[in-house]
Amino acid sequence: MIGKRLTPRHRALAPVVALFTAVAFLVGAPGVAGAAPNTPPNEGGSKTLRAKLEAAAKGHIEAKAKLANSKKRQLELGVELKRLEQRLAALNVQMAAVADKSYRLGRVSAFAVLLNSASPDAFIERAAGLETLAQRDGRQLRELTETRQQARRAKTAIDNEVREQQKQEKVMARKKRDAEIALASVGGGAAGGFINPNSPLAKPAPRNSDGSWPNESCTIDDPTTSGCLTPRTLHALKQAQANGFNHHVSCFRSGGGGEHPKGRACDFAAAQGGFEDVAASGSDKTYGDNLASFYIKNADRLGVMYVIWYRQIWMPGTGWRSYSGGGSPAGDHTNHVHLSMV
Repeated sequence: MIGKRLTPRHRALAPVVALFTAVAFLVGAPGVAGAAPNTPPNEGGSKTLRAKLEAAAKGHIEAKAKLANSKKRQLELGVELKRLEQRLAALNVQMAAVADKSYRLGRVSAFAVLLNSASPDAFIERAAGLETLAQRDGRQLRELTETRQQARRAKTAIDNEVREQQKQEKVMARKKRDAEIALASVGGGAAGGFINPNSPLAKPAPRNSDGSWPNESCTIDDPTTSGCLTPRTLHALKQAQANGFNHHVSCFRSGGGGEHPKGRACDFAAAQGGFEDVAASGSDKTYGDNLASFYIKNADRLGVMYVIWYRQIWMPGTGWRSYSGGGSPAGDHTNHVHLSMV
């Protein structure tokens, strides 16, 4: 109170009170518009919508990996079939020559050949020669039969791969429809999106031998919070930072739905100072545009499930679509870029 005399205890606490007052002024109280710039945003959107988008995106990505693996396998089988057909052609020529010789000279029995031997030594020589011929012809005949069987199996395998590709293409189309229907419920139509052909390339994240993404859990310390991340999410975060995207980031969150509690999502503030309760503009908007473009260009390399930025969402099956999260800068993602990982 003005004019009230301070006791020695009050005078001792005065610097501490002043310090806390200054910190409160600079940081702001939680929940106040424009305050707490490093507080993770309340992103809006229903739990049901997020679940549908996750299912559609993951289904599309898995089907795409299976499709790519099937095409690779078909190519390998095609090379093998061509090799087998070339060998078959050579064996057919050899066997045709044997058949032609037998037709012209007639087939002489082994017994007759041996009876015409002039001496015991000649008998033994002719017997050995007949055995060698029989073995050679037998090997050629067996190889011809086996090669034909291998070629038939290769053709069958190619037909199976074609059917597998048709199956996965149908899955991808169905997942795309699922995503479009889910987004249509919040006004999601086709959108221009954010594309920058000059975006840098990221270092690819590890995949399984068949091209699919390994199953990962939240096992790595999150450098942006006290929580955890999947190895793939941490890799995506580090790749963005390595390419100059160094504004404030918040990844793991224990509450709410979506991928944050699973360690598979990060929010990147558009403003250099952190999350602000205003739509980004100027250089902050450009920063968000470029970051979103970076993750879209490297989606296959990193395992991106979807990206949300400035009232638009990108998914691998649909491309950029309009997105509404409730009208606030956080809900509409106009103050931060949201990244969700497989």
